[in-house]
Amino acid sequence: MSATKIEKIIFKEKDFTWISISNPNEKSLLYLKKHYKFHPLDLEDCLSEIQRPKIDDYDDYLFIVLHIPVRTPRKKQLQTSELNIFVGPNFLITLHDDNQTMKSVSEKCKKKKNVKEEYRQKGAGYLLYMIIDDLFESGFPILDDLAKHINGLEIEVFDSDYSKDRLKEILLLKKDIINFRRIIMPQRAIIAQLEHKNKKFLPDNLDVYFDDVVDKIEKMWNNLENSQELVGSLQETNESIISHNTNNIIKILTIFSVVMLPLTFITGFYGMNVTPLPFAHGENPALVITGIFLIVIVGMISYFRYRKWL
Repeated sequence: MSATKIEKIIFKEKDFTWISISNPNEKSLLYLKKHYKFHPLDLEDCLSEIQRPKIDDYDDYLFIVLHIPVRTPRKKQLQTSELNIFVGPNFLITLHDDNQTMKSVSEKCKKKKNVKEEYRQKGAGYLLYMIIDDLFESGFPILDDLAKHINGLEIEVFDSDYSKDRLKEILLLKKDIINFRRIIMPQRAIIAQLEHKNKKFLPDNLDVYFDDVVDKIEKMWNNLENSQELVGSLQETNESIISHNTNNIIKILTIFSVVMLPLTFITGFYGMNVTPLPFAHGENPALVITGIFLIVIVGMISYFRYRKWL
């Protein structure tokens, strides 16, 4: 884990503070304990590896835990990024595990004066909305990647070489979709609660903003349900194609074995050390026997085609 970094964004009027803490540790929690009267259990939750999403309502602040789906840079696997938020009338404190979206929001505030001024004027509630909105907005590119992967697999399964088994790719994709759904499902209830909980410290006109975030989460959920159905269909189709190919291979090998059976009998018959054998003392016995082989092969194949086994 990288070193903890505390970035303060304090507006000119000094009536509002946003503190962003990346990779929190004991030192950062001591800082918060010294400057704010947060409940010890909330501070303890900030160091828990995986804390369930929730909203704890206190007299002078809200404590919010959210989970966001993120992609690991190297392995491109879907993982959970936890965000802990303390929000009060004149402060917002975010603690995250090196979340890139959080970094981009804080950098935007630091570099663009008009953005900082907008957040200052609209207060903690609007800043909370912008952070949550950007975090869940970052999930849509992941959904797009999953959709592209599904489309690519669909093309491969239906239009390419059927002999290739794509079960592993399908199962990995299915795992990402299941993990995404597992992350998103509890967030639906948490963000819906914010439409009511925020009235304690935040303006009433923010209802429509948080409702917009709820709509985005519901859109994600619907897309994930569709993706899960598509991947399930792809898995069934892939298994059917592999089973069909296996049956075709077994059929061909069976026909080959059946055709070879009478030929093996003939060669075994002429291999016996007895006399006299039919056609054994003619002018060209090998040619005659070869002709018998061809007649047997053509006859059996014709019979198989007549019975529509080929």
